[in-house]
Amino acid sequence: MSGSVCSPSVWWKSGTVYQVYPRSFQDANGDGIGDLRGITSRLDYIAWLGVDALWISPIYPSPMADFGYDVADYCGIDPIFGTLEDFDVLVAEAHRRRLKVILDFVPNHSSIAHPWFAEARASRKNPRRDWYIWRDPAPDGGPPNNWLSNFGGPAWTLDETTGQYYYHAFLREQPDLNWRNPAVRAAMHDVLRFWLERGVDGFRVDVIWHLIKDEGFRDNPENPDFLPHQPEINRFAQVYSADRPEVFEVIAGMRQVLAPYGDRVLIGEIYLPMERLVAYYGSDLDCADLPFNFQLIQTPWRADAVVDLVENYEAALPPGGWPNWVLGNHDQPRIAARIGLPQARIAAMLLLTLRGTPTLYYGDEIGLDHVSVPPERVQDPWERNEPGHGRDPERTPMQWDAGPYAGFSTVEPWLPLSADAAARNVDEMCDAADSILTLYRRLLGLRREHAALSVGSYRTVGLGVEEIYAYERCEGEATIRVILNFGGGAHDLPLPEASTWTVLLSSRAGRAGAREAGSVALGPAEGLILLRG
Repeated sequence: MSGSVCSPSVWWKSGTVYQVYPRSFQDANGDGIGDLRGITSRLDYIAWLGVDALWISPIYPSPMADFGYDVADYCGIDPIFGTLEDFDVLVAEAHRRRLKVILDFVPNHSSIAHPWFAEARASRKNPRRDWYIWRDPAPDGGPPNNWLSNFGGPAWTLDETTGQYYYHAFLREQPDLNWRNPAVRAAMHDVLRFWLERGVDGFRVDVIWHLIKDEGFRDNPENPDFLPHQPEINRFAQVYSADRPEVFEVIAGMRQVLAPYGDRVLIGEIYLPMERLVAYYGSDLDCADLPFNFQLIQTPWRADAVVDLVENYEAALPPGGWPNWVLGNHDQPRIAARIGLPQARIAAMLLLTLRGTPTLYYGDEIGLDHVSVPPERVQDPWERNEPGHGRDPERTPMQWDAGPYAGFSTVEPWLPLSADAAARNVDEMCDAADSILTLYRRLLGLRREHAALSVGSYRTVGLGVEEIYAYERCEGEATIRVILNFGGGAHDLPLPEASTWTVLLSSRAGRAGAREAGSVALGPAEGLILLRG
C-alpha cells in the first residue's frame, strides 16, 4: 500500500471500533427490539467508554429471515429500527461526540423480497434476470453442482416458474447477486454513494470474499479434514464458490467510490486462512483497508498459540498493511463463554494493546457470558437448520441497569437477558474499580494517552515461562511492556537491568502507579502494562 493509505493520521489506524447489534442495544419505543433512537440515546455511553467509531449491523428494510442480512431495500431503514431521519440524527449526534459511524453493507445477496429479485424471477428474459445467479438443473433434475449453503443444505433452490435454480450462499431467502454483471456493480456503487452522502465514515462489507463465484460453476472438492460435528458447509473446500481472484477487481471498484469522500474506511469480513486473508490487503488501488482478522477467535487460548499467531500475522502482512484484531462479534460465542471471566480480562488487555485496530463487540466490556436461550425462544435460522450452531446467545440485549429488563426495554426483550443481569450491567459496574468495564475503559484511555499503544511498533519478549505472553510497544522514546498470564500460577518475572518501570495498569485493581525494578510479580490470570522510566 502507499504511504497515504496507511498514514498514522488516518483515524481508523489509531482508533478503535465498537460493534452495535441494533436489535439488542437499546429499545426506545417499547417493542422489545432495539432501534436507532435507542442507539442515539446511548451515544454518551459509547463516547464515555472511549472508542472512536461505532459499527452498526444492518438496519435496512428486510423480512428479517436473517435479521437484516436479507436486504429488501439498500437505501432505506426498516420501520423496526426507525426512519432515515432517525439515522441522520444518529450520525449527526455521533459526529458531535467525535464518533465515526460505520455502516454494515451487504452486497453479496439481497432478500428474496427485493424488487430486483421479483423482476429477475419473473421470466428468463427479464432485464434483471442476470442480476442474480441462475443455472439449469443437473441431468438428473437436481442442483447444478455440489455447492452448499453456509446455513445447511444445498445452496441452490429451484424456481418452479422459470425452471432454473438460483444460487444462495446462505438462506434460500437470500439469493446471491451476480457481481460479474456491470449493472449490479453500478447499482451497488450508487448505494455506497447514497450512504456516504448521508455522512457515514465507512463500511463493513459482509462476506466480501464471496462476491465472485467460479465462472464455470465447478464442483467444490471434498474436505479431507471434515469432522461430523462441524457445520455441513465444511464438507467441501469452498474453492470455487468463494475467494476467487476476480474479487479484487470488485473491491477496487468500491474503493474508487469511496476515494472522493476522504478518509472513509473499507472493512472486509473475511473468514479465510492467514495466507488468503492477507491477500485482501491488495495494493493501494484494490485493497480493503482492514480485512477483518478473526484468527484470535479461532486460535486455542494458550500463550504459545497466541504468540505464534501474532508473529505469523505480523510476518505475513504486506508492506504498509495495517493489522487488526477481533475477539467477538454477532456470529461467534462471547469471549467470556469461550475462555471464562478471569481470562476475558486478559483478552481485553491483549485486544487493546496489540499493534493494530481493535474491534470490540457490545456487551463484552461488561463480561457478558453465554446466555441460555430456551428452545421456544430460539430466533436464529441457522439454529433451526443445524441445531447447536445458533448465534442467539451472542446477540442478547445489552444490560444497562438493575431495573426491569435491565434498562434495555420496558417490555420482554426479543431474546433473554443473562441470569446475573441484576449485577452484570453498566450502572453496577461503571464505578467499580475492579470491574471488567472499568478495565476496558482504562485500557481505551491508555491507548489515547500513549501513542506507543495505538501506533507504536511491536516486538515479542521471551521470558521463558510457557503460560506468559510478553511484548513491547515502542514509539519515539516511549517503551511499554505488556505481560499477560494465560495460566493459573503466580510468577516473579525479570525486568531489563538498569531500568525502572511504572505500572500503568493491572487487570486487578490497586497496582497502578507502583514502581518496579529488577523483577515484577505477576498473579494468576493477571495482566500488567508497564511504562519504562
